[in-house]
Amino acid sequence: MRVRFFYDVVCPYAWMAASRIEAWARTHGASVEWCPVLLGGLFRHHDSPDVPAATWAPQKASVGHADVHRMAELHGLELRFPEGHPRRTVDAMRLCVAAPVAVRPALSLALYQAIWVEHEDPADFKVLERIARAHGVSPADIRSEETRAALRALTAEAAELGVFGVPTMQVVHDDGATGPLHWGSDRLHFVASEVVSHRVEWTPSVSPTPTVTPPREVDFFHDFASPYSYLGATQVERIAAETGATIRWRPILLGAMFREIGTPIVPLFAMSKAKQAWYAAELDRWARHHGVDFEFPALFPVRTVLPLRVSLVAPSATMPLYRALWVDGRDIADPEVVMDILRSLDLDVEAIQEQVSTPGIKAQLRENGTAAIAAGVCGVPSFWVDQTHLVWGQDRLPVLRALLQGWAPEGAAR
Repeated sequence: MRVRFFYDVVCPYAWMAASRIEAWARTHGASVEWCPVLLGGLFRHHDSPDVPAATWAPQKASVGHADVHRMAELHGLELRFPEGHPRRTVDAMRLCVAAPVAVRPALSLALYQAIWVEHEDPADFKVLERIARAHGVSPADIRSEETRAALRALTAEAAELGVFGVPTMQVVHDDGATGPLHWGSDRLHFVASEVVSHRVEWTPSVSPTPTVTPPREVDFFHDFASPYSYLGATQVERIAAETGATIRWRPILLGAMFREIGTPIVPLFAMSKAKQAWYAAELDRWARHHGVDFEFPALFPVRTVLPLRVSLVAPSATMPLYRALWVDGRDIADPEVVMDILRSLDLDVEAIQEQVSTPGIKAQLRENGTAAIAAGVCGVPSFWVDQTHLVWGQDRLPVLRALLQGWAPEGAAR
């Protein structure tokens, strides 16, 4: 069994995956096929911006900056963004293509080291020449027509498979059957689960050492409108119980926040078709991983003002409302549906109906949104740990756990 590893040295997350994928594969009895591609070529194929991060709202850019440094620290890597990032890596990726298969992993890691640790320019031919000679590759091969054509072909093949970003991994089984695409350095556990046919947890390359008194409170910003918020909601109390933390549930109106910070109201609709397909499969994978039911509703997107206000009045209705939408496909924008859910919980429906429209509840929902923006939230679920560390995404629950155990990220990772 082998794992196809699609990468471009321009991406720090691809470096994180590259740094551990060979050791990981040996542990799980698989081999790795290193597949160099041009990330820019993938973007153009899928009609994505050449530099997606340049289109992000400032809130998202700030959260992303902290995340990449935290993840590098958890991978045991020293990460410093080079001046002028992203640099042109066409010749660097041609060098990866020109390298013999047996040499390609070591040569690729040398390129990552040069770019992300030593801050050398991957477009500088002298840098590439030195690395090529150190690995027994002729520098002349970098610019041969054969190499150019090979890189174009590899990128086109990956794009046709549905690869839209790096790192992306795909399992090729012994009978030739191929598995789904797994995008992200933190998706190796999904690849491992496929290889060994049982559930595998994501674990950091290094164990985060507790260095501070563990935090005590987490502000959990969420909205029923997001399937990832649902998935995070199914797990957050368990993590809190295991770490001794307290969760403060803070519902927010996600669409209003998106308008305020300059993000597409429904980010899914702004994605390429390939990313939308991955997104759908990814939600199912996470639901299976967490052991929870999930079914994407036909009525998406759904207005959530009413259920959000209800959750402020009757917090015990929060998870039943989440399940009604993301498991049963019920329209929780419909007052009759919401009241039926409340009746099934033996709650005082008339009293709740009176309270949800009061100025106080409306103000509380607005105040939560204002607090989320002030904290730097760019999406849900978001976890604000002791109002110090902001963690975005249910796929960052291991980061949340590490923080709640007393890990203190260094420098930009804070």
